[in-house]
Amino acid sequence: QVQLVESGGGLVQPGGSLRLSCAASGSIFSINHMDWYRQAPGKQRELVASITSDGSTNYADALKGRFTISRDNAKNTVYLRMNSPKPEDTAVYYCYADIRSWSGFDHYWGQGTQVTVSS
Repeated sequence: QVQLVESGGGLVQPGGSLRLSCAASGSIFSINHMDWYRQAPGKQRELVASITSDGSTNYADALKGRFTISRDNAKNTVYLRMNSPKPEDTAVYYCYADIRSWSGFDHYWGQGTQVTVSS
């Protein structure tokens, strides 16, 4: 059974820093791209950043320069560093990954981790 587990969310002050982690576990053969999404109250889920298996990255235009996505392929883990967060970054952050396991190729979501930016 493949699963994604996020950690690192919580309360952060504007202008601070926070790092989210998402670890994939189970009978994993390979992981294609790994992404971070977020969903604020009353809004649709949106893509924050994406990273391929060879390290190529893509960001939502409004977040370029403040957020950094990275991954550790040996640990099947993706990270999101949030620098100088703003109150409008408050949301539930979800991890997403395309994974090949013993059961085939499928996509998976984490359970989400709450990030609240407030003084």
